[in-house]
Amino acid sequence: MSAILKPHTGLRPMREDDLDTIISIEQDTYRFPWTRGIFRDCLHVGYSCWVYESDAGIEAYGVMSMGAGEAHILTIVVYSFSRGKGLGKMMMEHLLQLAKSHKAHTVLLEVRPSNKIAIRLYHDLGFNEVGIRPNYYPAEQGREDALIMALTFEDFMTRKRTS
Repeated sequence: MSAILKPHTGLRPMREDDLDTIISIEQDTYRFPWTRGIFRDCLHVGYSCWVYESDAGIEAYGVMSMGAGEAHILTIVVYSFSRGKGLGKMMMEHLLQLAKSHKAHTVLLEVRPSNKIAIRLYHDLGFNEVGIRPNYYPAEQGREDALIMALTFEDFMTRKRTS
């Protein structure tokens, strides 16, 4: 009798052999997706790259860089068929805990002002808008600004205790 092994379910580090699936999700999600080279570089320089995988395959991923007491969340993506299940929040909380464990005091991210769902999640997690990066994102009509959002760990831990 042979056992059938199911794929790992849950969060795990991203691997280079995940990139075909991740690029497919990027192309499904964004008009201007990240390239395979960008993800490969993130893996090779040691950024914190994570996926959420279920029996259905990879459903979400996130990439974060860390250094000099700061963490920078570079991307969080939930596959279109998996949205609304709390995976974005779970990935964000995981990356925040990793940043805290690496002694980061501040977490930064950029978000399109048009991405109201993500902005609401970031506010719910305690992020505040701290600035704007003009013409940051490629867009249909040229470029779109980015909202810069920040969270300090004192804010995050206070919110976790009161939730």
